[in-house]
Amino acid sequence: MAFEQFLDPVSLPAHLHGAAVAIGNFDGVHRGHQAVIEAAEALARGMQARETQAGPPQPVPTPPQPGAPHRHRPAIALSFEPHPRRLFRPDETLFRLTPPALKALLLERAGLAALVTLTFDRALANMTAEDFLEELVVRRLGAHAIAVGYDFHFGKDRRGTPEFLVRHGRTLGLDIAIVAPTRDAGEAVSSSAIRRALGEGNIIRANRLLGHEWSVLGTVVHGEKRGRELGFPTANMALDPDCGLAHGIYAVRTVVDGVVRPGVASFGRRPTFDNGPPLLETYLFDFGGDLYGKTLEITFVGWIRGEEKFDSIDALVARMNEDSRLAREMTARG
Repeated sequence: MAFEQFLDPVSLPAHLHGAAVAIGNFDGVHRGHQAVIEAAEALARGMQARETQAGPPQPVPTPPQPGAPHRHRPAIALSFEPHPRRLFRPDETLFRLTPPALKALLLERAGLAALVTLTFDRALANMTAEDFLEELVVRRLGAHAIAVGYDFHFGKDRRGTPEFLVRHGRTLGLDIAIVAPTRDAGEAVSSSAIRRALGEGNIIRANRLLGHEWSVLGTVVHGEKRGRELGFPTANMALDPDCGLAHGIYAVRTVVDGVVRPGVASFGRRPTFDNGPPLLETYLFDFGGDLYGKTLEITFVGWIRGEEKFDSIDALVARMNEDSRLAREMTARG
């Protein structure tokens, strides 16, 4: 069945009733988020949550009853837009790892049946933790199980702690899984840690924390055609102004008409030419088609170097040839 999306639904269709719901912001859909999704999928398969001495509640198998039918319900995600930080700290920039369209795509790839998005406004922020569970999750979504991360809070004044969710959720007949932190070299995997890595150009670390290669989704627009004049025609995209990716040169991949195309991309202000607004310019190897107006997902494989200003066009072209050679090596390694 096709992946479905719902914005502020009054209710869900019958085939999604009784779903196991993974709840979170899911910015990045990183390894920690994937653990929450896996917990929801386990609950959907008929597994049950219980407290354990080893840590927070985790889904564990429920022994089958003789003659009992196999339970298999859908697993869905419940998320929020705009990101809550937009409401509470509107003057701060927010580097979204996965804007809404890309987040939905990654949640679909994770195997979920649907994404429910709630508009995060003052009314939702001021809803009590009890009403969030009873009115939204149980009555409107018809959930039978919930999976969240260890640090997830909800409801007015953040009263909906994991402990509250276990206590009150189970009085409502919900199976609950609180998922422990996923750690990398002792550090909890988080969206903030991934943002820091990308801001440093550390693609290897960012991708390791994500559990997949970081990517951007955008529409190819017309540029100044300088790359074509230099022998490197590029597909140009304007990313979100709050994108915190380090300016520099990257090895990348994208899929065009079902074919994976490696390439090299520059993200930055083009200091050799105009030092203008940041732009992502991607040169795809061995490709000569027209990409204008197409929506592409550019996947980042590795960092090559920082952005530089060159004294001559010849020096720039020589460096671009070397960047291309290095990008071919990086993308060929896997």
